[in-house]
Amino acid sequence: MTVPDGSLFREVEFRDIPGWPGEDAAQALAPFLHTCRGLSAWGADRPTGGGGELARLGGRPGAFAGACAEAEGLAEHLGRPAASLGAEAGGAAERRTALARGFFERRFRAFAAGTGMMTGYFEPELRGAEYPVGPFQVPLHAAPPFLSAGAPLPDRAAIEAGALAGMGLELAWVDDPVDAFFLHIQGAGRLRLHDGRVLRVGYAGKNGHPYKAVGRVLLDSGAIPRDRMSMQAIRAWLGTAQPGEAAALLRHNPSYVFFRVLDGLEPGEGPPGTLGVPLTPGRSLAVDPAFIPLGAPVFALTRDPADGAPIRRLLHAQDTGGAIRGPARGDLFWGWGEAAAARAGPMREEAEVFVLVPRGEAAPGAGDVAAAAPALLPAARTAP
Repeated sequence: MTVPDGSLFREVEFRDIPGWPGEDAAQALAPFLHTCRGLSAWGADRPTGGGGELARLGGRPGAFAGACAEAEGLAEHLGRPAASLGAEAGGAAERRTALARGFFERRFRAFAAGTGMMTGYFEPELRGAEYPVGPFQVPLHAAPPFLSAGAPLPDRAAIEAGALAGMGLELAWVDDPVDAFFLHIQGAGRLRLHDGRVLRVGYAGKNGHPYKAVGRVLLDSGAIPRDRMSMQAIRAWLGTAQPGEAAALLRHNPSYVFFRVLDGLEPGEGPPGTLGVPLTPGRSLAVDPAFIPLGAPVFALTRDPADGAPIRRLLHAQDTGGAIRGPARGDLFWGWGEAAAARAGPMREEAEVFVLVPRGEAAPGAGDVAAAAPALLPAARTAP
């Protein structure tokens, strides 16, 4: 691949970042500690991506060791009563914000990545069963054992026609092929079973066929105007189309995603992203690791798709996605359920992006980190 040009990123002073440190900077500390746990599990020298100076300074987990150690102590301090922070109860929030702001400014350097597009994603909730019964006839498949061998796999149409039947790969069944299709796009979801239990599933691989956006087909045909394109608009079209037309549109995308059961997650935790830690609603960001290192804090200026309110927020690069390409391209995780879907589905907002990488010595051997970006495990999500 072509290594991204380091001149894409321009170092800036924190005081010159519009809106810095943004909304409730102290709330950015907990997801950063999640990042630290993920980076620690990767090992000090495993490449995490990045382009140019960002790769040199923050392209390996070891570069974050000092910041992570200080963050642990700061988080413990911020959890104490207001009086121990040197502030009255009414000023404790301001004191916490000041301490968090000081930490990020002291430990990191900021680089402008330019202006790009911010989309959103979420963890859908579906009705499901552990066996095919009644309306539950749409299977979700585990990865075939020969997936890692690189053998060619059937495309979506062939799999839906039964190409993998009889192999025992079915993890669960859902009652709506459209819900299953969008679960493939999001990459993780919650299946509410008939007895009330919730089965969490996440991305385990894909069949190797290129992703083709069904939304593009509807745009090109004039079925949905560009200014109305969203996940909700595609769903509405599918809901009124003839069954054959709906199935043909979904099969236009030959890519097919395989899943695995996610054990050990609390109900209030998001699914694990590429970094391996649970995603935090409103704080976790999917990025292009060819440009932005996984683990980097990212300050973004964009808009809330629900009401157009400005978002000025410190996010965390903890995930990747198939359609997330470019130095200022991001995909914001909104959480799970209907409220998250209402924000994630229509989000296509302009975003100004600043990437934070650790100060201090560059990680040894990090100059070639960008070239290793394709080896980073991508998530399944792509633009519908």
